[in-house]
Amino acid sequence: MMQIFAFYLFATLVIASGAFCIFARNPVHSVLWLILAFFNAAGLMLLVGAEFIAALLVIVYVGAVAVLFLFVVMMLDIDFAELRAGFMKNLPLGLVIAVIFAAELIIFGVLGWSSAGAGEATAVIGPRQGAPSNIEQFGAILYTDYIFLFEAAGLILLVAMVGAIVLTNRKRGGVRVQSVSQQVNRRPEDATRNTQPEVGKGVEL
Repeated sequence: MMQIFAFYLFATLVIASGAFCIFARNPVHSVLWLILAFFNAAGLMLLVGAEFIAALLVIVYVGAVAVLFLFVVMMLDIDFAELRAGFMKNLPLGLVIAVIFAAELIIFGVLGWSSAGAGEATAVIGPRQGAPSNIEQFGAILYTDYIFLFEAAGLILLVAMVGAIVLTNRKRGGVRVQSVSQQVNRRPEDATRNTQPEVGKGVEL
């Protein structure tokens, strides 16, 4: 009974937060509603025993992607009037695509329900009692069967990170290079500046 209540609660919040994410007038509010949708989707994954996917939703999507969107939206000088005009311009196409997606979900949902046998007793999807979690199983497979591939992927990411740092710090004409000694020796009153920008105007760098 508790699982059914939690499922309907998470599902309702995912749908509601997704709708608010689309129809919110402020892009910052849209990103916040998107973060709420990710959290509730992670709750749905926990109900079916997919703890690893739930952790990915929170760590990767909420902790990296959504926060990155939030900082980009807050730091850029965005013309909200132009955004609303573009939304109204693309609204008919968006409604058509939304209707097509909804029809696909309903049709495939009904077909899946009928093929499984409506009204028949079906197995409850969820973690089995006493069985190891999928995170433990994933870790055991990753660090045994795929240990060399995992280490190779880590080495490739390390080389890519070092390469990005080298390319960023190279001397180029017309590009200011970071001076660590000047940053360390400058006074606090020269390093900060209090401003009061207007709403929607952004911050001058």
